[in-house]
Amino acid sequence: MTTLTQDIKDKLKRLDVFEKIIGVNIIVFCVGFVLNKLYRTDSSLHWLELPKSFGDFIYKPWSIITYGFTHYDTLHLVLNLFVLYFVSRMLLNLLATKTLINIYFLGILSGGALYLLVYNILPYTYLKNAGPLVGASAGIRALLIFLCVYLPYKEAQLLTFRIKLWYIGVALVVIDFIGLFSVNQGGNIAHFGGIFLGYFYAIRLQNGNDIGKGFEAFINWLGSIFSPKSNLKTVYKTKKKPFVGHNKTEFNEFNKQKKIDLILDKISKSGYDSLTKEEKEFLFKSGKD
Repeated sequence: MTTLTQDIKDKLKRLDVFEKIIGVNIIVFCVGFVLNKLYRTDSSLHWLELPKSFGDFIYKPWSIITYGFTHYDTLHLVLNLFVLYFVSRMLLNLLATKTLINIYFLGILSGGALYLLVYNILPYTYLKNAGPLVGASAGIRALLIFLCVYLPYKEAQLLTFRIKLWYIGVALVVIDFIGLFSVNQGGNIAHFGGIFLGYFYAIRLQNGNDIGKGFEAFINWLGSIFSPKSNLKTVYKTKKKPFVGHNKTEFNEFNKQKKIDLILDKISKSGYDSLTKEEKEFLFKSGKD
């Protein structure tokens, strides 16, 4: 039993961040399923759902994030997590994990914000009746569109033929636009929030500007509040000497990012297969940082 427990702990430690997000989604779904059966209700996770009314949202502001972990329908859950798993495999080999987490959660925030905005500004005559928003689709759309814009000419295997990513991106936008006139209007509105975020994140990152740094800093600050504080006092601290206006760590990080940018530019022009073995290994290692 001890060996089995240790094996499970070791496997959990080796999970990447998106595998952990998938696990959280499954756990939340299972909890909701059990509560549905126990209390004979269809909205057992109502405290996690994002309401469409600003008045209701004020009383549960956390729902702008938690709705992205909430699913009631098994098919909805499976499709979302299936796509999230495979798109995260592609992106983790290209970019740092922190950047991808920024895109995913900013996509969820953007999807929820657009949903609230539309349902509280547009006249009801233009909108279909919709309930609270649930599902991880906005964050997944952000990752998908980011990938399609950042590497538009990279080819993906689709069944028996290969297709450039920008074609997939256009198809997703068209599908979601048609969906605005369906019974799932609210979900497709949220999708567009993720689409806008993924598109602008990719465009800005190509120009050397990571728009997710502010969000990343906020999350780090939030994490520092709940992290245990050390009682040890700093007696002496060696200050690193500046290196061309930056310390050595900053300079190395800058060089690393420039190398990544050059490799990604090569992929966008000539495809992934044009990379050397060393370049592929460098991208793979960088994606694990």
